Amino acid sequence: MTQTQEQQEQLDLRWTSSHSAEENLNKLSVETNQGLSGSTVKKRQEKYGPNRLQKLKHRSAWQIFIDQFKSPIIGLLAIAAILSFSFQDWVEGVAIIIAILLNTVIGFFTELKAVNSMESLQELSHTKANVRRDGKVQEITAEELVPGDIVVLESGDLVPADVRIFEASKLQADESALTGESVPVSKTTEALEGDLPLAERTNMLFKGTAITRGSGEGVVIATGMKTELGHISSMTAQAEQESTPLEQRLDKLGQNLIWVTLAVAALVAGAGIIGGKELFLMIQTAIALAVAAVPEGLPIVATVALARGMWRMAKRNALINRLSAVETLGATNIICTDKTGTLTENRMSLAQIALDSGIVKVSGEALEIEGKFTQDKDSINPQENDGLRSLLEVGVLCNKASLPQFNEHKDKPTGDPMEVALLVAGAKAELRRQELLETYSEVRDVPFDSDTKMMATIHEDEDGYRFAVKGAPESILDVCTQQLTSEGVEDLSEDDKNAWRERCDQLAKEGLRILAFASKNTDDSEAEPYKNLTLLGVVGLLDPPREQVKKSLKACHDAGIRVIMVTGDQPVTARNIGLAVGLTTEQEAEARRGEELQSLDNLSKQQKQELQQVPIFARVSPEQKLNLVTLHQQHNAIVAMTGDGVNDAPALKKADIGIAMGQRGTQVAQEAADMVLQDDAFSSIVAAVEQGRAIFGNIRKFTLYLLSGNMGQIIAVAATSLAGAPLPLLPLQILFLNVINDVFPALALGVGEGSPNLMKQKPRDRSEPILPRRHWMAIVLYGVIISLTVLGVFWLCLSRLGMEEDKAVTISFLTLAFGRLWHVFNMRDANSGLLRNEVTTNRYVWLALLLCTGLLLTAVYFSPLANVLKIVNPGLQGWGFILGGSLIPLVLGQILKAILPQKWFAL
Repeated sequence: MTQTQEQQEQLDLRWTSSHSAEENLNKLSVETNQGLSGSTVKKRQEKYGPNRLQKLKHRSAWQIFIDQFKSPIIGLLAIAAILSFSFQDWVEGVAIIIAILLNTVIGFFTELKAVNSMESLQELSHTKANVRRDGKVQEITAEELVPGDIVVLESGDLVPADVRIFEASKLQADESALTGESVPVSKTTEALEGDLPLAERTNMLFKGTAITRGSGEGVVIATGMKTELGHISSMTAQAEQESTPLEQRLDKLGQNLIWVTLAVAALVAGAGIIGGKELFLMIQTAIALAVAAVPEGLPIVATVALARGMWRMAKRNALINRLSAVETLGATNIICTDKTGTLTENRMSLAQIALDSGIVKVSGEALEIEGKFTQDKDSINPQENDGLRSLLEVGVLCNKASLPQFNEHKDKPTGDPMEVALLVAGAKAELRRQELLETYSEVRDVPFDSDTKMMATIHEDEDGYRFAVKGAPESILDVCTQQLTSEGVEDLSEDDKNAWRERCDQLAKEGLRILAFASKNTDDSEAEPYKNLTLLGVVGLLDPPREQVKKSLKACHDAGIRVIMVTGDQPVTARNIGLAVGLTTEQEAEARRGEELQSLDNLSKQQKQELQQVPIFARVSPEQKLNLVTLHQQHNAIVAMTGDGVNDAPALKKADIGIAMGQRGTQVAQEAADMVLQDDAFSSIVAAVEQGRAIFGNIRKFTLYLLSGNMGQIIAVAATSLAGAPLPLLPLQILFLNVINDVFPALALGVGEGSPNLMKQKPRDRSEPILPRRHWMAIVLYGVIISLTVLGVFWLCLSRLGMEEDKAVTISFLTLAFGRLWHVFNMRDANSGLLRNEVTTNRYVWLALLLCTGLLLTAVYFSPLANVLKIVNPGLQGWGFILGGSLIPLVLGQILKAILPQKWFAL
């Protein structure tokens, strides 16, 4: 391909802005109404590859394996192996090397699985793009775009590539990610003069920015790393991924344990040497004890627990974008939720129409196109009622949704459910958009704006231009000067407006969503759309509550989580929906308007306290949503906020947990959020919170389990060293236990489903560490019980029964090993049942116990391994001591749970 041909397919970014849209289209060999052909797309995809930035360097399996050797714990093991070889103790040296490899292999496979799980989760979400190819608009993944593609963009979309605009309607874009400009930039189609900086190229849209207002079309002139975002990416050094707060806590815990354990190991070695024990034995024992005492597998097990928990959330329709969100979910105590589609079905149907002549009721729900129009129980033919027909026509014309042909049930409607409901209502009156557009061809549209709360479409007919407008009643009333009555068009007085407001309130009290309609006819298609309009009437749309909402709200109440409804609807509508779903049972409770949240700085302390207790906010703007989050965060609340629009992005980012809607949410909102609800259901939020609590509880369980077991063996070895008595455990036995007890049971606890009482507990304090003080007290108690049991059995066998030392050591070793296995059942929640709880019902715990028991029996009866570990057959009597002694920590642990304060063992 020549240089000229290549330039025709991927243009210089500065050249494009200084030349007309037509010149750009010609260079790229594409027509706006047709787009690229399939064959051309295929050729350009082969030439330029997928439209994506270079990903961060993939962490290969080999790199994960190498990383297993970077732990300071592995360094201690290596030193022990070197010392063994230097003393010509080849068997023990080889055994330590095997222990290193075994730990490494286990860590490698568990971490590889976790990394693969995280990468798979990231593949669940792809940016989409609307593109015109072969004359048809279709939705594709952004990665499939090529230079020359014609893309169609609307408010809320992420720009999928660098685009030269050739059609724009009030188009604005947030380019702060590239330029640092905080204010959205208005876009134009005209050619620009000169070599302009990025921020001033107003006829361009850039990959990674967001459409905040309006709509437009453009041609892709650069993809992937050739985009402006790609240039920045290529110049930026790859930053190391930041660890999450949970990982930081685990690392801090591990670092502290290393120093404490090294101090204990030095004390044990020093005491043993002073007591006359062999130098090499004590050094080797101290190192092995240090290795065994520090739960080096803890970060790996935590990663597995997080990854598995995130998969569970994904199965419950909650896709987690950020790992840290998993931890924060468990501490959430405020959920600010939207109404439409979250608490309700978002399956609207037009139920009532308020005209000047009275209320018209419409039968048929949701997508049922068979229905009747009645007024005072008398049937009405919309075709013969000018006022009703005009309103329904505007509802059908001022609409971006689509309704399939009614004999094609396989096709589903697309677009906003409210607009779909208007199309269905029009179909009931035999008014279909495609047929109306043959008479009223659409000239242009004014997209919905959250500031004006209105949208308009302009249509041409034989007499000029017809403006069709719909929006919030208060906004429509403000711009109307006339009204359509049964007598014709009349002036709209202030008294008339008040009468219409009363009609709106009446509809809202019935739990309906209110929408007003207006129109005008002019000779100028460019006339101001929101001026001198004629009010046609208002409609009430019914959106039934979701079935599971009441149950989910009760679960939140039991879990100490406050739910606040935040909606753009009328206060009376919001209040009635709140009562219907059980959000509030106070019949006198009125919803507060969002305007009360306009400026927090001007509110008194008492006013802020009052607003914190409000369960429903109506007519809330995006800025007020942000202020609501701030209000609660200032009082140390952990806030989750739902959102679906572009303007919700600041509140989603500000919230501790931003929750975007997967079905009706914009791409901008989904990118800004920590979690995406794939079914838009409130019950999925509650399920995710429960899973977040379960994950944190599991991490706490296995940390408590590991440290208490390690504490037991530290105390046992330290006590005998200080007393000058024989050691109850040998170095290699300690290392073997480290593999058995610190991996399999801990992993089993880490992937458990959690206590059934999780949602009956108050949210934990966000600043609470992995192990608060009460759990350290429990660790010491458990450790003392385990160590005293081991020492007691060892003393009984050695002193009272006169067993040989190797047999007594074998019995104490197995007592500790099995005692730590049964100790896993002490990790049940203090409020759970003794026989049936989250541990006993965890099948992975039983599998871990079965596997570990098999490994321990192999260590006893498989001669090569028994010789290395210096284990002998304990005999029938020995097994009796092992079984009886190993059950003591379990029995005493359950007694402690019954007699000591539950807070010590609450997880």
